[in-house]
Amino acid sequence: MNVDHAALLVAGGVGSGLTGSMAGLASLVSYPVLLGVGIPPVAANVTNTVALLSSAAGSAAGSRHELRGQGGRLLRQCAVAAVGGAVGAVLLLSTPASAFERIVPFLVALGGVTLLLRDPLRVWYAKPGFRPPLGFSIFFIAIYGGYFGAAAGVLLLAAMSLAVAEPLPVTNAVKSIVLGASNLVAAILYALIAPVHWTAAALLAAGCLVGSRLGPVLVRRLPERPLRVTIALAALGLAVSLWLNP
Repeated sequence: MNVDHAALLVAGGVGSGLTGSMAGLASLVSYPVLLGVGIPPVAANVTNTVALLSSAAGSAAGSRHELRGQGGRLLRQCAVAAVGGAVGAVLLLSTPASAFERIVPFLVALGGVTLLLRDPLRVWYAKPGFRPPLGFSIFFIAIYGGYFGAAAGVLLLAAMSLAVAEPLPVTNAVKSIVLGASNLVAAILYALIAPVHWTAAALLAAGCLVGSRLGPVLVRRLPERPLRVTIALAALGLAVSLWLNP
């Protein structure tokens, strides 16, 4: 781990914490940074999950106002997310590394497309007819988050926004904590039996803590759409690059 790589990881952590706490996009920044410093895909994925625990901590610290009175709701939803995160982690650890490398471009692309089409998807979801209860949505999104996680936050934010009528900063704060519960369980499993790169995790986590602490402050003031579209396009570009250069 040279100085340039260390600086890139810290800077990537700040960007990841900001985008994660503002729009649920942490992994779309942090995962490519880990690949960029030479960490193999599976090791980068598990290292990313461990490092992003600090993002939940920073978001909680920066969202104390929005989280007031949400204790009961957080306990219920975090419990569901924790079970889903465990299932996702087991799936990852049961998947051969070669298979994971082949599926990663599609997962990244799914995150990018979901971001670009978020508003039409919200309209479709709001139409009369069958809609899964929020608990089911949280569970399945947490499975995806435990397995890979890119754009899991924005999927969770969209599901919560459709199910609960409240200000966006409140939903965003709750989303960060619930997703953190999913990451926590997956990270514990990864720490015990997966190839976590601990130096990279520590550097990335330090940057995430700073970025995620600032994110809730900015989300109260800045428009989210330009950031969302920019990162979605970057995700699609990354997916193409990973597909062409596995």
